[in-house]
Amino acid sequence: MGTIWYGGSIYTLQEEKDQAEAVFTKGNKIIAIDTIQALEETYKDEIKLRVDLKGRTMLPGLTDSHMHIIGHGQKLIRLDLSTCHSREEVLQNVKSYAANVEGGEWVVGEGWNENLWDQPDPITLNELDAVVPDHPVLLKRVCRHAIVVNTLALKKASIDEETENPEGGVIEKEGDGKLNGLLKDQAQELVFQVLPEVSKDDLVKALRAAIKDAHSLGIVGAHTEDLNYYGGYDKTFQAFKQVIEEEGQLFRAHLLVHHEVVDEMLQSGEHFLSGNEWIEFGAMKIFADGALGGRTALLSHPYADDPSTSGVAIFTQQQLDALLEKARAYKLPVAVHAIGDLAFEMVLDAIEKHPMTGPGRDRLIHAQILRKELIQRAKKLPLILDIQPRFLASDFPWVVDRIGQEHMDYCYAWKTLLTEGLPCAGGSDAPIEPLNPLLGIHAAVTRTNIDESKKRVYGQSEALTVYEAVCLFTKGSAYAASHECNRGMIMEDFLADFTILEEDIFQISPVEIPNVAVAQTVIGGEIVYDAMEVMI
Repeated sequence: MGTIWYGGSIYTLQEEKDQAEAVFTKGNKIIAIDTIQALEETYKDEIKLRVDLKGRTMLPGLTDSHMHIIGHGQKLIRLDLSTCHSREEVLQNVKSYAANVEGGEWVVGEGWNENLWDQPDPITLNELDAVVPDHPVLLKRVCRHAIVVNTLALKKASIDEETENPEGGVIEKEGDGKLNGLLKDQAQELVFQVLPEVSKDDLVKALRAAIKDAHSLGIVGAHTEDLNYYGGYDKTFQAFKQVIEEEGQLFRAHLLVHHEVVDEMLQSGEHFLSGNEWIEFGAMKIFADGALGGRTALLSHPYADDPSTSGVAIFTQQQLDALLEKARAYKLPVAVHAIGDLAFEMVLDAIEKHPMTGPGRDRLIHAQILRKELIQRAKKLPLILDIQPRFLASDFPWVVDRIGQEHMDYCYAWKTLLTEGLPCAGGSDAPIEPLNPLLGIHAAVTRTNIDESKKRVYGQSEALTVYEAVCLFTKGSAYAASHECNRGMIMEDFLADFTILEEDIFQISPVEIPNVAVAQTVIGGEIVYDAMEVMI
């Protein structure tokens, strides 16, 4: 038996402004789109439910094209420092949290961001030692490409002044050669490997919290990368299976597979797009560089605010080429983190040497700092750019001083990318940024930071229309996962995944977009979130 959805603004996204009067779904599929009268007549013997939208707005289900869902869940259930607006607030929160942790156990915090503070200097080892001397402490920067730890944590990781920087990482020191507790990119692994192993129960708890939160934000699925960080591929994958398949917490998880565990995936009998409609395997994930916050994103020029560095290459060109060759041998596309323009260039070089031969398409994730010639090269390749519009709100205005105004012409240049014909998908990179897709849409359209009192506009010429921004999180995400034929639009034979909003996002002022409430989230024809808890 089926369901008719009617009585609101139903945007199909097949074309801009295209609307439907009513939609008939059966099981997990959209069966027909027509007038309410025509659907009532055609399917009168099959209609079980009639859902009156009551003037609300229905969109294809919003999908986050790039996040770390277990990390987001962990952020929801443990020490979150992302809203702290001073170093003093961070240190006080860490001290208060540690007071409730059993003696000697690790204190792990998420999301500190010195760019929110009046004095944007990172926290140091000595400051952590002063507030928490009796626990090893690890605090992850918001970008997750840098951490700060205290003396006990360094001792547990056997790091001292004589420890050499690992390849692709930095153990930061003061001018006198003493450690300051900051570890960047691959240097973080020295501490991560001595952390107590996360149990499967912990992973399950984090996944439950994250999926519940995603439902409340109108999100029906995500492309997520988690399989290499929590004690092994199989344990993490089994946590996904338990929560989504066994417990039935509906969510479409497209799993990017870190290159260090891709062999385990293949040995288990999986391959690109294997799995089912709830959990499937995607591209091989690679990190080409770091992040702008810690000046580890790889630039083709020195940082304007620190000419001593131009960033960190996680791999040499030869190593990156070898990883692309490996992916092709496994008939896998790649999904490569590349924030800086030199990292982006290195990835293009590798893809051009080892082009796609199997199914799918490559994706370059972030693509923030670009040059005109790189855009022209990317246009010639079968790839998609996986962008995070919310980064604009977090990175401006400080990113201009960091990169240099003379290098900003093709940075965060989303309108240019679309105009040049490059397909783009939209994500949050949660837990680095808030998961709420309406914040990403708002940033893409207004080019402002919702939390900034001056509401300055950064690069007005690169602003997207609301339609273009919504398409990033619908059609764009579907295309990135090779599901453009059954996801991302309201269309016959597509999946019955919908995001239902209280207001018409295309009719209100763009500045009001973050305030729009999610009324319902529908996955596979089932209402998984109802703000009013209305039984239909």
